[in-house]
Amino acid sequence: MQRYGGNTSCIELRCGEHLLILDAGTGLRPLGDTLVGSEVDADLLLTHTHLDHIGGLGFFEPLTRSGTQLRLHGGHLPAMELRAALAAALSPPLMPELWKLISGKLSVDTLPTGRPTELHAGLRVGAERLRHPGGAVGFRIEWQGRSVAYVTDTEHQPGALDPAVLRLARDTDIFIYDSNYTDEEFPHRVGWGHSTWQEGVRLANAAGARTLVLFHHDPWRSDAQIDMIAQAAAAARPGTVAAAEGVVLTA
Repeated sequence: MQRYGGNTSCIELRCGEHLLILDAGTGLRPLGDTLVGSEVDADLLLTHTHLDHIGGLGFFEPLTRSGTQLRLHGGHLPAMELRAALAAALSPPLMPELWKLISGKLSVDTLPTGRPTELHAGLRVGAERLRHPGGAVGFRIEWQGRSVAYVTDTEHQPGALDPAVLRLARDTDIFIYDSNYTDEEFPHRVGWGHSTWQEGVRLANAAGARTLVLFHHDPWRSDAQIDMIAQAAAAARPGTVAAAEGVVLTA
């Protein structure tokens, strides 16, 4: 994918002066490059610890600076287990001693599911458990009357809209959804922990979300194939967009 990008899950979200980062995939490395020269004080919402969602953490340049403050919030594991999993992923024999290179302040905690948490004054984050091997969570972020739902790595059950996802997506301005497959492909991928763009349309319609963003593209697809999916989705639900590296949306 040349136009849509090959980095794994990482989204920069700006809420006034607050920087939120959604997942720590390989996209976290180029994000860190854009922050060189600035004092980084950020919250990172981590959906789960599969490698495609944490692979950028050890290469996030701001963490090598003593002035950086990064608060990492998970949801699918207790805080101590989450910290241990991250440390193991960034240590031998899986990686060089990247964990020991962290000079900034990195805190790790677990957000409760089913009720919102106020990270900063007026900035609320809700978490819900998703259907994914090993566990995962989705997030709803609310700031000054605007809202974004981030729901990736979840498997739907055909014919039954997931109530947890509906709670996250209800009346959101932007609804980012796991659209790895098509409905035609899905029966051959049951148990793999992902969903379809058509289910995203159904959920967005039921939840009253404004803009649906197709996310977590199948890495085997070409740009042309994603173009075709994006066109079909926009025809089914006008305003739908396919996530691409560098795209900027305003809620």
